[in-house]
Amino acid sequence: MKFKHLVPTLAALVLLAPLSAFADPVNINTADASALAKALNGVGPAKAKAIVSYRDKNGPFKSVDQLTMVEGITQKLIDKNRADIRLGTDKPAAAPAAPAVAKPPKPAS
Repeated sequence: MKFKHLVPTLAALVLLAPLSAFADPVNINTADASALAKALNGVGPAKAKAIVSYRDKNGPFKSVDQLTMVEGITQKLIDKNRADIRLGTDKPAAAPAAPAVAKPPKPAS
């Protein structure tokens, strides 16, 4: 079996893999702007500074989804980076729970 033709394909996959897959998780409540920009895909220096500024004015983030309160940070951006965001624990930030659905009342007998 010849594997020569697979080498270019494998090399392309390695080079084109998203860099965020190799980033270390980041604590959004303690990281500086440089660390945030480096660790979060789609967050550059301006958005990272906005995250730090929001945190300085409003205190630590209580949930990852609170990042949407920062100008320029969308839910889509948060969802893309959720596995790499920490709030102060070693565990990944959990996705928001689905809203509870009320059960219909039982018919009177």
